Amino acid sequence: MTGRDRVPLPVAIWAARTSGRLARATGRGGTSLPGKVLTRLAPDAIGRMAGELPSGSAVLSATNGKTTTAALVASILERHGTTLVHNRSGANMAGGIAATLMGSWRRGRPDGDLGLFEVDEFWLGGLVDDLRPRALLLANLFRDQLDRYGELEAIADRWRAIVAAEPADGFRLVLGADDPAVADLGLARDDVLYFGVQDASVALPGVEHAADATTCRVCGGPYDYTASFVGHLGHYACPSCGHRRPEPQVSATRIALDGTRGARVTIALPDGSIDVELRLPGLYNVYNALAAAALAHALGVPGATIAAGLEGTAAAFGRAETVNVDGRDVQLLLVKNPAGANEVVRTLALADGDLDLLAILNDRIADGRDVSWVWDADLEGIAPRVRRVTCGGTRAEEMAVRWKYAGVPDDRIVVVRDGGARAALDAAVGAGAPDAPPLYAIPTYTAMLELREELVRRGAAKGSFA
Repeated sequence: MTGRDRVPLPVAIWAARTSGRLARATGRGGTSLPGKVLTRLAPDAIGRMAGELPSGSAVLSATNGKTTTAALVASILERHGTTLVHNRSGANMAGGIAATLMGSWRRGRPDGDLGLFEVDEFWLGGLVDDLRPRALLLANLFRDQLDRYGELEAIADRWRAIVAAEPADGFRLVLGADDPAVADLGLARDDVLYFGVQDASVALPGVEHAADATTCRVCGGPYDYTASFVGHLGHYACPSCGHRRPEPQVSATRIALDGTRGARVTIALPDGSIDVELRLPGLYNVYNALAAAALAHALGVPGATIAAGLEGTAAAFGRAETVNVDGRDVQLLLVKNPAGANEVVRTLALADGDLDLLAILNDRIADGRDVSWVWDADLEGIAPRVRRVTCGGTRAEEMAVRWKYAGVPDDRIVVVRDGGARAALDAAVGAGAPDAPPLYAIPTYTAMLELREELVRRGAAKGSFA
């Protein structure tokens, strides 16, 4: 479509909104469809609408934790009195961003002060150009969906080009210090705000075998780790050339993990420390909270407000969300790659008693067709405590085989081949005796969407973003 052929923005918005209403009326969703229609009719719509936000935008991206981090940042900023235009549904590609902006558009301008957008790691470049953010948070890079995105280095190279193209007086760059692939994006800048974990008491005995970025970008030599936290995240240094982890200005100096319930964290900020009781479990959520605190600090939010916002955030959909099904508590813990799965395993290892699991493995486009990553997940860490694991999804049999090889006896593994998430949920919940432990559901992405739709249908969860 040429410039002379473009539809005027008001007309394009009307057409896009109409398409969304029709999609919803016919039961086809409509979260991203209106945005796709809008950008087709008016390719510059995102830039034009974002340019009208009075306080500009903040953008964040990561392989793991985008939605939870964005929810934490939103909680902080709203307590700060900011009215947000935010893609809360998690639709983080161009169509979703356009739909979010269009949803806020009233009488030729957005009805919010600041745009807060989580962005898919592959789509980041074009959307940064359109959104022109005040601050850009890049939290982590893990191996994920190799059939769609290629190796981790492919995304790192894309991100490096984004940062290199930005002038020094452009966005404030916020980076994860503990991830070598991310921290090195700031090598040529002196205005980077780094965040990381300082408390080595929560470190693993060694670097996980599924760790990704473990070689020095400066000289190619292998890193030495003095502390390893999540995958390749940790305290690293290159003995060959001396390149090392940058010192974070925002850091977790004290961490106490409280099983599947939450964590207590002391966060050091450039202007003081805050004590936070997170309602989100696991060290991976401590990282999400650190990232959110760093971005909020970069946007000028005081420490007390950051603490209140972090403490006031409940689990985002499917990310440690707990619901009740037929009198039984069910906690949803999304897994989609080895690093995330290993952190879920680590969190479940802190739970009390035996474990009842619902493992749903799909291989749809949004999950990644290649599910071989399940063999890099350290399921052996909890296998001896598994009372029963119900396996469902399009690759239910492969999920069952993985648990078998992890050491779970055959008589504790149930495979539900047909009926989707509904049948798998029924089988898992129905196996509970009065004294049965909570059920932990560990679905992949599309399985989580399907499972949560079923929970909404049963009245166990409110609303749905799918």
